[in-house]
Amino acid sequence: MRLFGLIGFPLSHSFSKGFFAEKFQREGITDCRYENFPIPSIDQFQALWNDHPELEGMNVTIPYKQEVIPFLHHFSDAAKAIGAVNCIRRRDNELTGHNTDVIGFSRSLQPLLQPQHTKALILGAGGAAKAVKYALQRLGISYTEVSRKYFDGTIGYDAVNETVMREHTLIVNTTPLGMYPNVTEAPPIPYEFITDRHLLYDLIYNPAETLFMKKGAERGASVKNGHEMLILQAEASWEIWNA
Repeated sequence: MRLFGLIGFPLSHSFSKGFFAEKFQREGITDCRYENFPIPSIDQFQALWNDHPELEGMNVTIPYKQEVIPFLHHFSDAAKAIGAVNCIRRRDNELTGHNTDVIGFSRSLQPLLQPQHTKALILGAGGAAKAVKYALQRLGISYTEVSRKYFDGTIGYDAVNETVMREHTLIVNTTPLGMYPNVTEAPPIPYEFITDRHLLYDLIYNPAETLFMKKGAERGASVKNGHEMLILQAEASWEIWNA
């Protein structure tokens, strides 16, 4: 029996286990199982592999996407550039780290892109933003990062004016603002300058329509949540484990 799993802590609201259980049943895959491994410390990481010799691949979620890096032998280009891993493959007892958030985001965004979407505003500067930046670079889309805290190359929300909004017709929310249960929150940008030329992409998938998306749709913009990205990054993990 091939074994795959998810590490993180806690894992009470994991998407992955349910997704793979349904996938295995739907596709008649009877020689695989997927388990949650809620480890309270990354110190237990190596023992987990030792205790499960049949474990071939693993997804990684908060808080271990960066903490697993010292335990790995190889990295994909994306994982190396982003500095975060959410998918691991074991082959010949060596572990390779991947970042499938990049794949999921790219594959869900590409069908929505129009000729005017050449500049993006990335709201937030955390780990998810790093994956988005890498994906946009690969797609040839320039970006400006907006953050509450000032880093090199970022601007503050107070700098997002009419000119910035008109120039950046793709807006990606990588912050948790608007995520359930705080559904009345939204990133503080001037929504009155959004037009039907804009595409608003929210990495949040619960609720299905965030206030950020609703405000954009009211102004005629195209909107997208992060649910398809989540599915596509999980499918990308499966591709990696079976390559």
